[in-house]
Amino acid sequence: MKNLKYINIPDFVNNNGKATTIKLSYQLFGKALHTAPIILVNHALTGNACVVGDQGWWNDLIGDNKCIDTLHYTVLAFNIPGNGYDDLEENLIHNYKEFTARNIAEIFAKGLQHLLINKLFAIIGGSVGGGIAWELAVLKPDLAEHIIPIATDWKVTDWIIANCHIQDAILNNSSQPLKDARMHAMTLYRTPESLTKKFSRSKDSQPLFEVQSWLNYHGNQLDSRFHLPAYKLMNQILKTIDITRGRLSFKEVASVIKGHVHIITINSDLFFKAEENWETYIDLKSVKQNVTIGEIKSLHGHDAFLIEFDQLSRLLNPIFEIKQVPNHSKFETVLKKCV
Repeated sequence: MKNLKYINIPDFVNNNGKATTIKLSYQLFGKALHTAPIILVNHALTGNACVVGDQGWWNDLIGDNKCIDTLHYTVLAFNIPGNGYDDLEENLIHNYKEFTARNIAEIFAKGLQHLLINKLFAIIGGSVGGGIAWELAVLKPDLAEHIIPIATDWKVTDWIIANCHIQDAILNNSSQPLKDARMHAMTLYRTPESLTKKFSRSKDSQPLFEVQSWLNYHGNQLDSRFHLPAYKLMNQILKTIDITRGRLSFKEVASVIKGHVHIITINSDLFFKAEENWETYIDLKSVKQNVTIGEIKSLHGHDAFLIEFDQLSRLLNPIFEIKQVPNHSKFETVLKKCV
């Protein structure tokens, strides 16, 4: 059961200056809203607001007595409008090139306003979700105590733009667009070393190498659960991550963020490369003190943020190891001693 809640945002103006009504859906987990610190989780490209439960894509990280403990926090997750998770045709976005990552951050900000949320304990997101976290942190510099972009950056590189361009071509020209685009994307989310370790040129019962069957499986799986307009939109959102677009330099723009920025990179990421994240850290650290960086060591590349949960939890535990302290009708949080 999806248990989606909805917020109507009338007359939202997108990147092309066109006004449209947005139906923003979301889910809540853990403590009731406004009774505990709130964590906003931004989903990745083919993800959704279901972060916990039978179909929860971040169950290894979020839940009762887990790293992000739903016994102590309220976890809020919006669906990126048009991602198709509600299966409502009228909520799909077909004019996808008129939307940017910053537009999504603006929509999320309006959703938070509707929910009377003016302070978050943390914003966390992986890949495109982390890029939206960067955009939201600049849009609302006082919003979050902690900003945690994982396997992402404040901007996309020419390499990512190039691959998003190929994805868009596949999605618009292939006879089986979702399957083919997903197979292409999977080769970017992993590394040659990861595929070698997993398959070692083995063949299955068919005349196919196991890596070919694996790619076919992931392509077919996405084709069975995703919508073509949704994939086009999400690819566009990824391609447009850039907190400096129409603004000043990175240092000038990002220095306004009041909260702690915790960058988490992956040493083998071929998509958002570790050296670019380290450059971001060095640049931001020169103008802002409350910045940290942690690195996941993995063979698995970009997808390691969905695989290496022990490492990810160890990096996040110092942020989320808190407990709720009763204080009449109010609450406050205190940091526990980090282990």
